[in-house]
Amino acid sequence: MPQLDMSPWPMVILSMVVTLFYIIQLKMLNFTFHITPSSKLTQTQKHKTTWELKWTKIYLPPSMYQ
Repeated sequence: MPQLDMSPWPMVILSMVVTLFYIIQLKMLNFTFHITPSSKLTQTQKHKTTWELKWTKIYLPPSMYQ
């Protein structure tokens, strides 16, 4: 039974990867990307929350005395 010659395999694999890369690039060239539509200027509604109406004070925890 003859041995399988593996010396051309890296070249075959490399050429296959390069060919696939070019095919994908050609497919992407023909693909049309849609332009993003310009967003409409919408007014943001400000909601009144309870903590905006009140004045609150944040207390720090008591410091440790030595």
